Amino acid sequence: MADDAEGSSDAVTDGIRVQVRANFLPEHSSPQERRWAFSYTVTISNEGVEGATLLARHWVITDATGSEEHVRGPGVVGHQPALSAGQSFTYQSGAILRTSHGVMQGEYLMERADGSRFDASIAPFALATPESIN
Repeated sequence: MADDAEGSSDAVTDGIRVQVRANFLPEHSSPQERRWAFSYTVTISNEGVEGATLLARHWVITDATGSEEHVRGPGVVGHQPALSAGQSFTYQSGAILRTSHGVMQGEYLMERADGSRFDASIAPFALATPESIN
């Protein structure tokens, strides 16, 4: 379930819950240079019974003009967390937009101990300045 107006999202795939909360960073933004900075905090929780390791990430960042940027890479912030049942991993990162608002979404490639893989969904969430929400 996504809650775009709040800059947050919550999705569960195969027992892996991904929750995100985004914040505007005015001190790192420069509208005259078309630069709006945002931070986001992600919590990945294993609510299932089998362990899973996060192998890779894929983000789709869309600004207000519809321009998309795809970001792919191994792990998150230098980690490939292995989550046993009941464990969580939280990290913070950021994004820069060329417009005052946009949307992020994506997936994490997860792997089970038996080698099977699946994509854990990251539901869309808003990146927005306070004035762009109204």
